[in-house]
Amino acid sequence: MVAIKHVDARELSTWLENEKFLLLDVRTPGETAYGIIPGAKLLPLHLLPLHVDKLKGHDKVVVYCQSGARSAQACMFLARQGIESSVNLSNGIMAWSAERLPMVRPDADSQLL
Repeated sequence: MVAIKHVDARELSTWLENEKFLLLDVRTPGETAYGIIPGAKLLPLHLLPLHVDKLKGHDKVVVYCQSGARSAQACMFLARQGIESSVNLSNGIMAWSAERLPMVRPDADSQLL
C-alpha cells in the first residue's frame, strides 16, 4: 500500500504563496464550474490515466477534489505510475471553502489538456 502525503487548506494557502508546484483539480466540469483554487489545472479523475505523462517532471503535484476521497485515489494512482511527489488536500475544496480561502471561476488557462 502506498502512503499518501496530505496537506490541510491553511498550509496549502501558504504553499501557494511560497512554493512552485502543480495544483490539480480532479473534480468534474459540473463541480469546477462553482469555483476552483486560484492557479489550479483541471483534469477530471476519470481522464487522469490518459494524461499521466503530463504530470511527470513536476517536483510536487497537489491534488484536490470535493472531499479529499477522489484526490486520495489520484495520489495513489500517481504513486503507482512513479509520481511519488503527489500530495492530497485533506477534505478537499470543502475544507478550502470552510476556511474562506479564495476561489475563482475556471477559464481557458485552467485547462491542463
